[in-house]
Amino acid sequence: MSPQRYRYSGYLRPITYIFDISVLSVVALQFGFSLLQWGCFVLFHALSWGILSVKLGFYEVYRITKVVRILSLIIQQSVIFSLIVFFYFHIFVDKNYESEKIFIYLGEIFLLITAYKLGIYFLLKKYRRFTGSNFRKIVIVGNSSSAQQLKQFFQNTPDYGYKLKSHFNMSSLSEAALVKNVMEYSIDKKIDEIYCSVSSLSNHTINELVDFADNNLITIKFIPDNKDLYAKQLKIDYYSYLPILSLRRIPVDDPLNQFFKRAFDLIMSSLVIICILSWLTPLLGLLIRLESKGPVFFKQKRNGLDYNEFYCYKFRSMKPDSAKANEWVKPNDHRVTKIGKFIRKTSIDELPQFFNVFIGNMSVVGPRPHPVSHTEMFVGKIDKFMVRHLVKPGITGLAQISGFRGEVETDYDIINRVKYDIFYIENWSLLLDIKIIIQTIFKAIEGDKKAY
Repeated sequence: MSPQRYRYSGYLRPITYIFDISVLSVVALQFGFSLLQWGCFVLFHALSWGILSVKLGFYEVYRITKVVRILSLIIQQSVIFSLIVFFYFHIFVDKNYESEKIFIYLGEIFLLITAYKLGIYFLLKKYRRFTGSNFRKIVIVGNSSSAQQLKQFFQNTPDYGYKLKSHFNMSSLSEAALVKNVMEYSIDKKIDEIYCSVSSLSNHTINELVDFADNNLITIKFIPDNKDLYAKQLKIDYYSYLPILSLRRIPVDDPLNQFFKRAFDLIMSSLVIICILSWLTPLLGLLIRLESKGPVFFKQKRNGLDYNEFYCYKFRSMKPDSAKANEWVKPNDHRVTKIGKFIRKTSIDELPQFFNVFIGNMSVVGPRPHPVSHTEMFVGKIDKFMVRHLVKPGITGLAQISGFRGEVETDYDIINRVKYDIFYIENWSLLLDIKIIIQTIFKAIEGDKKAY
C-alpha cells in the first residue's frame, strides 16, 4: 500500500470566483451609490452570482473542456445575470434608471470576466506544453481500439495536461500477470489515474483494479463499450470524441465546493475558539491539572487527507501513560480521570480540534481520524479503508452519529464505519454537514452510550 501524495491545486476556481466578484463590485462604483447602497448591491449580486454559477456549472471547467463549452457557459451566465441586475434596479433603485449605464456595466464586467477566463485557460495549456509541469501521470490498461485511440489522444495533445507513462495490453500476459504489473508500476511511478478498457478485461480483473485504486487513492476511469459496468452514478467526460467514465465523483473535490466547505470550517472554528475555548480552556485546564499532573492537552499523531500524518489535539481526559496511549478506551477504564469522564461523556474533550480545523488539517465534519497505529492495523484488512483519506478528517461524522464511534470491538464496527464514511464522501453537501452537526450536539447533550 502506497497512498498518493500528490494533490492537484484546489485554488484556481475559488480564485477565479473571487476575481469575478471583485470585478462585479469594483465596476459597480461607476453607478455613484452611497457606501450602504453599494454594499447592498454587492451582497445581493455576489449571492446571486454564486447561486447561478452553481446551477449552471459556470466554474465546471477542466483541462479537457473545449473553448466552445466555456463560451456557452459565459453566454448563459451573462444573459441570466443581466436579467437579475435589471430586476434589482427596477425593484430596489429606480424604475427609470438609465438602461444605457446598466448595459455598459454588464458589458464591462463580462468583457473582463471572459478575458480572464479564456486567458487562464490558454495560459495553462501553454504552461503545460512548454514547462512540462501540472501534468497527471496516467496508464492505460487494455488493447481495444478505443484504448489505442485514447493513447493517440494523450500523445498528440500534451496541452491537456496528461502524461501517458505506460500502456498495458493483453498480447503477451495473462490477466493475473497484467494486474500485478499494473499495481506494481502504479505504486512505483506514483500514477495518478488508471484508464481501463472495459471490453479487454474480465469483471474480476476490473474489480481487482477498482479495489487497488480505492485502497491507494488513485483515480480509476473506464473506456466504455456495451457492457453493463456498475450500478453506480457514473460521470462522463469527452476526450475529443471519446466517452470516458469515472467510477466515483467526490463533491468535495470540486474547488468551488472546497471553497464553501473551507469557508464554513473557518467560520465555525473561529466562533468556537473565540466564544467557547477562550474561557473554557483555562477553566478546564485548571481542573485537569488539579486532578492529575501532566499537560492540559493530549496530542496524538493521526492520518488525514491523502494519508498525511498530523497532530490531533484533545483536552487530556486520562492519566499520563505513554505506554498505553494508543489503546482503545474501554468502559470503566482506570486511566480516565473524574473530570475526564465528564468531558468524554459530553464530547467536550474534542473541542480543541477546532484549532486543527482552523489551521486546515481537519474539517468540522468528515471521517474521524484514527491514530496512526490503528490505521496501520486496518489498512489491508478492511476493504476500501483508504477511501476515507480522500477528504479531510472531521471532528464529527456520519458514522459517529449513526452509532459507530469510539472503540472498535469487532470488524462489524469498522466495516460499517467505513461504509458510512464513503457514503458521506460521495454524497457531501453543506446541508448534510449542518444536519450532522445538529445531531452531534443533541447526542452530546443526551450522552452517547459509546462515549466512555
